[in-house]
Amino acid sequence: MSVSIVHACLRDGHGGSPTAVLPEGAFTDDERRAVPAAWGTSHAVFVSERHGDVSLRFFTAEGELPACGHGTVAALAVLADRSGQPEYATTLHAGGRSFAGRAVRRAEGLQASFDPGPVTLREATVPERELILPLFPTLAGPPVVASVGRPRMLIPVPTRADLAALAPDQDRLREACDRLGLLGCYVHTVPTADGRAAARMFAPSIGVPEDIANANSTACLAGHLSRRGFTTLTVDMGDSLSSPSSVTATAETGPAGVRVDVGGFATLATG
Repeated sequence: MSVSIVHACLRDGHGGSPTAVLPEGAFTDDERRAVPAAWGTSHAVFVSERHGDVSLRFFTAEGELPACGHGTVAALAVLADRSGQPEYATTLHAGGRSFAGRAVRRAEGLQASFDPGPVTLREATVPERELILPLFPTLAGPPVVASVGRPRMLIPVPTRADLAALAPDQDRLREACDRLGLLGCYVHTVPTADGRAAARMFAPSIGVPEDIANANSTACLAGHLSRRGFTTLTVDMGDSLSSPSSVTATAETGPAGVRVDVGGFATLATG
């Protein structure tokens, strides 16, 4: 099994989310689910290249995901590294959609970004608030439910200290998310004027008690904050897991709605 371990969404050249990237093959789903634990990662990405098309499948120990943001960053880094080109661009296929992905070689690694698709937003319902919010008692505003394929709750807290102090009951959170059909809870600080924030993503329902980096949820936050005039966003994650990470996103509003681009730096540890 040829596996590349990619540290996706590094911050200042350090940390990042270790992600297993490997060529598609004749694997059973059980074998795919076993890859993250075998290689010490939270996610695995299976990459298929055929006639110029690139398809991605994402797995955790719990099963397949329709999308994975930092997994997409990791796959783009591997593809760009193998191309040997200073700039790489392709069309990716995953979760029933096709989208643009790109990577640029920098001194500190590969800067990868992609189009996560349209962001849908709505207010959290009363049952959602009643089940979820008791696990996150310090709020800086109303939560929203956002999706780029699967819904997750965005929960604002006032400060980084409030964020660092969180220790939600994972069993209760999983039960609530399973009942509500939520991917998880993305808890974030109020961004500064220049669009800097911090976040933690809790997703026990997919076998990830806390994600080191979560690009798709950051894309959701960028779409949400674009309504308040934010066009760029940098979100720090992973500090509570001793693996500092950063995800960047831009949002543009046009006739078709809000278009988000999200990504981060990545380096290949093995290949």
